[in-house]
Amino acid sequence: MCFQSKNTKTVHQLETRFEAPFMEPEWYTPGFYNGFTFPKTPVIANNQAATIQLFNWGLIPFWAKDQSIRKHTLNAREETLDQKPSFKPSLHQRCLILADGFFEWQWLDAKGKQKKKFLLTLPGEEAFAFAGLWSAWTDPGSGEIHHTYTIITTAANELMSKIHNSRKRMPVIVAPEAEKEWLKGSPLLTQNDRLVAVEEG
Repeated sequence: MCFQSKNTKTVHQLETRFEAPFMEPEWYTPGFYNGFTFPKTPVIANNQAATIQLFNWGLIPFWAKDQSIRKHTLNAREETLDQKPSFKPSLHQRCLILADGFFEWQWLDAKGKQKKKFLLTLPGEEAFAFAGLWSAWTDPGSGEIHHTYTIITTAANELMSKIHNSRKRMPVIVAPEAEKEWLKGSPLLTQNDRLVAVEEG
């Protein structure tokens, strides 16, 4: 799972790393993101793959009557993407969600009453991209178009199985050499094996 992430990189650092300019750099705020507040974070979507846009976390499928569904669509299981009505319409609407870390909690007891927080990054806290799907939803009341996304998750690797020991899931981090190909429809190539865990105080 992935419900809290971070991106502390500047506009210039992200534009350099991903070789794409921001569409609205003035609206980007580096920091820490809680998915349940549905923040706008930087993404590269295959509708405009040469630019960095800002989409809201929490996918709203085109058929939704309101925004309430997004609290259930922060993540999407890789194994069932083509089976879930929330995600199936967006299978060809791929995106890269730009970040430099995410947080997960290790359960220290059977019911999760005691937990230990970990920050997961790549070495040197380098910028990376989660694999995601996006959607454009039109608010039936205002007519405003909302661009939203979900982060794709997969089975936890050895490191994440020890940390996310309650559900044993992890977000998919796309390998740099496969980012543009993922947007074009190629299968996922990940770099999840490069993750580094740091216990948070």
